[in-house]
Amino acid sequence: MKMPIDSPAAKRARSRFRLRAIPIPVVLYALVLVLFVLTAIFANVLAPASPIQQRLDGRLSPPRWLATEIVPEQPTYLLGSDQLGRDVLSRILYGSRVSLIVGFAAVCIGGVFGAAMGMLAGYFGKKIDDVIMMVADIQLAFPFILLAIAVIAVLGPSFTNLVVVIGISGWVTYARIARAEVLSIREKEYIEAIRCLGGDGRRIILHHLLPNALSPLIVVATLDLARTIILESTLSFLGLGIQPPTPSWGGMLGEGRQYLGNAWWISIFLKTPPRTKSTPSSPTSIRCLAGSTKPRSLPAASRASMTMPPDFLTMLPKP
Repeated sequence: MKMPIDSPAAKRARSRFRLRAIPIPVVLYALVLVLFVLTAIFANVLAPASPIQQRLDGRLSPPRWLATEIVPEQPTYLLGSDQLGRDVLSRILYGSRVSLIVGFAAVCIGGVFGAAMGMLAGYFGKKIDDVIMMVADIQLAFPFILLAIAVIAVLGPSFTNLVVVIGISGWVTYARIARAEVLSIREKEYIEAIRCLGGDGRRIILHHLLPNALSPLIVVATLDLARTIILESTLSFLGLGIQPPTPSWGGMLGEGRQYLGNAWWISIFLKTPPRTKSTPSSPTSIRCLAGSTKPRSLPAASRASMTMPPDFLTMLPKP
């Protein structure tokens, strides 16, 4: 006995078939994306500490799983601390929130503006099409980094300026795709029928052209999200994006490049020798540099290395 096509059982069977037809890699990628978004949303719950709280007594502390010894008076961090004693894990979690906000906002700005310009150029054509496409070609001729540096240098680095600059940088792609879709649809029979029935250009664009051009624009927006996050990190790395103390992935990379020799966990996770007691960040070395500890309190090897040879003055070059 065959069940009706519109019956609830038939609809459930079709839904299960569609779910089984989804490739496993697509499901895995979707799970990773959902996990990334949930981590950014619940960063305040998952973060073990405040991302801007400074503790100079725990600066440049190695990750907990690499520490050779644990001092009870000093804090421990799962992924280490930076040069100001801020928890790296907390800054990574809060930095993902900043990257997602900038990415989504920039994609919305570039997508809406670019789709509007592309539909106007494709529907009206002639001079409007020539002007919009000429502006798009001019923008493509400039490298984005130089354009962003010039704009932010004039307007100043801020969150709003960063979102606007990144959003405007990607409108050309949406404009070209929307224009191509409108050019292929505007001469169809049902569009001509709407014109004959008295439909104006606004109604045709919003109710008939936009729904048909929306699918490729959504696909481009999903791909453009990754590009905007990388651009935000690039500008923050150069000091033109998110300003301290707000955590940002690019800013963390820029700050950590000065400490790759002894505090690599700020930027990357590579196996290097753990920090020893003779580093400047240890309490004994800090007191020595401040002058509160006498040289005789140092180990014998350190005192021998600090002792000048008897003929030291004779080794100096004569004027």
